[in-house]
Amino acid sequence: MRIIKTIALAGLIAISMTSCCNNKADAVLENIFERRSVRKFTSEPVSDKQIEKLLRAAMAAPSAKNVQPWRFVVIRDKKILEEMAPKMPYARLETATVAIVVCGDVSGYNKFWEHDCSAATENLLLAAQALGLGAVWTAASDEERAPIVAEALGLPENIRPLCVVPVGYPDGETSPKDKWKPENIHYDRW
Repeated sequence: MRIIKTIALAGLIAISMTSCCNNKADAVLENIFERRSVRKFTSEPVSDKQIEKLLRAAMAAPSAKNVQPWRFVVIRDKKILEEMAPKMPYARLETATVAIVVCGDVSGYNKFWEHDCSAATENLLLAAQALGLGAVWTAASDEERAPIVAEALGLPENIRPLCVVPVGYPDGETSPKDKWKPENIHYDRW
């Protein structure tokens, strides 16, 4: 009888673990597929705890040679957001209560800073989605926008902005885009 109970218990544990793992996978995939770009926010503030979670998620990203070149500037000052807004109209900074600028330290030998910071940004965006927040990746590494961000934030020469991510509670409904295109996939060879 004891052997039968042990076998039954082992079976229940295995089923429970499989269910757990499938639920985790489903939750992660659902979060990825539901992520959307949000450019209009309510006035409800994002908490310090939420910002820390976003930054912890960003810093959990993979990094070439584990250099971790990412640096972050959290902008809460509404005056700074309003000053940058007309210069970066696609970011819609005027409606955000906070923005996180993802930057890379380019000092030394660090040719993969953009890759690492991009991975950190995607983690940040997925974390925002998971927390019920909205966010949008707004490019800031090009010749036009990088100087705007660098000047507004007083970035040192070795710190380059990759993007500005406004974060907040979505104002209105937005839908994720279905970007699945099988014609863009090739197997083994082009």
